[in-house]
Amino acid sequence: MSIFQDLKYKYNNLSAFGKIIAINVIVFVVCLLLWVSKLGWLQNYFVLPSDFLDFIIQPWSIITYSFIHADFMHIIFNMLFLFYLSRVLVNLFRPKMVLNIYFLGIIVGGVLYMSVASLWPTNFFGAGGNLRGASAGVAALLVFVAVYMPDSQIRPFNLFNIQWKYVALIFVSLDVIRMLLGFNSGGYVSHIGGYILGYFYAKKLMEGKDIGSGFEKIADKFVAIFKPKSNLKTVHRTKRTSSSKSKPKTTTNISNNQKQIDAILDKISKSGYESLTAKEKEFLFKQGK
Repeated sequence: MSIFQDLKYKYNNLSAFGKIIAINVIVFVVCLLLWVSKLGWLQNYFVLPSDFLDFIIQPWSIITYSFIHADFMHIIFNMLFLFYLSRVLVNLFRPKMVLNIYFLGIIVGGVLYMSVASLWPTNFFGAGGNLRGASAGVAALLVFVAVYMPDSQIRPFNLFNIQWKYVALIFVSLDVIRMLLGFNSGGYVSHIGGYILGYFYAKKLMEGKDIGSGFEKIADKFVAIFKPKSNLKTVHRTKRTSSSKSKPKTTTNISNNQKQIDAILDKISKSGYESLTAKEKEFLFKQGK
């Protein structure tokens, strides 16, 4: 197995958030290479502009900006928090719901950033610049955990225990202070957007309403567009009814073929089509014909 195939196998076996972290790291390395090659300006097409008119030209940036980070500490901090928070939430909620919170936090944070940048002077909220980083999504997950399960704890690096609600209180307070003082205010505005989304999502979920269900349906339809379609024709399993059990088998070959088809379909459902051997693919293709 080549190194590329080995990495592909490991990536495919990661959780959804494991893949997000991996993509962030890969993009960070690519951006470094672009910067060294003096092609760093290409990032401008994927970071979020502060002007709504510029955003209309590159609407994908409302998501892509979250995969681009300014420096090493920026990505390490965000990915470390994303790792801890996702691990807590995925054990208790549907992975797709946790993804809803994360990406809605990114979207709300981005929209709030552009809104504030359009209303306040350049020298205060950083209008005219651009936004990058996954902080708004991480902020949404942080406040969601703090509100929905305030007594849950984190033990960073196995050194000490601290409740998530206190972690959230510390970071929200620091971000508000730094925003008002004008330190990277645009970035902290996006954090506030994430905090608001996380709080609102948790409160509504406690009332029995998942506000991310509509976004999830849209995301599923969008992802389905890019899913590769199999060229194989549908091969149906044999339905075993009470009447069919009493009928004798016509030939041994038909019975053996069906057993092999069932075994291959089971393998596809568990490990995917790519896990089949060349012989199994050829057999299934012939049976499909």
